[in-house]
Amino acid sequence: MEQIKNIVQSSIMVKQQVLQNEELLKTVQDCIAVIVKAFKAGNKVLFCGNGGSAADAQHLAAEFSGRFYTDRDALPAEALHCNTSYLTAVANDYSYDVIYSRLIKGIGQKGDVLIGLSTSGNSLNIFNAFEMAKEKGMVTIAFTGASGGTLKTFSDYLINVPSTDTPRIQESHIMLGHIICQLVEAEYFG
Repeated sequence: MEQIKNIVQSSIMVKQQVLQNEELLKTVQDCIAVIVKAFKAGNKVLFCGNGGSAADAQHLAAEFSGRFYTDRDALPAEALHCNTSYLTAVANDYSYDVIYSRLIKGIGQKGDVLIGLSTSGNSLNIFNAFEMAKEKGMVTIAFTGASGGTLKTFSDYLINVPSTDTPRIQESHIMLGHIICQLVEAEYFG
């Protein structure tokens, strides 16, 4: 029982650090504005991640393309790993490191938003996607852990959760992602 309580307390502590980090909260607020602007301009939001972060990317994309709180029209959002035929072909024929950047080159447009989730901030396939997104004139938002990793210097907006513990980082990524989805939905459909 004590171990369970310690894990819950650890998660709470990370979220308390998020709550007290005005700079991080301001970045989240800025991301909401950027995403609303993109949707209003007819652009889309694309998500990418690996492993659990891919699951989180898909979850958050579905909150936009499906619904969050309100019964409303779908918003153009997609997780880039959902086409397994594409993913396995490109990983096999080229490299896993280009699975996202190749797709961004094909479908990314100026004004679109790319959200990459990487607890370390060092996922090469996400970094490569951000690099391609920059070439295309897209806005980049990185969800990472404390250091920001290599994505820190290549993202327009860095949401770096103050932790080095992967599960605690991912829990906060979903919390912050849900905040973004809720407030984008409220502002866009207001």
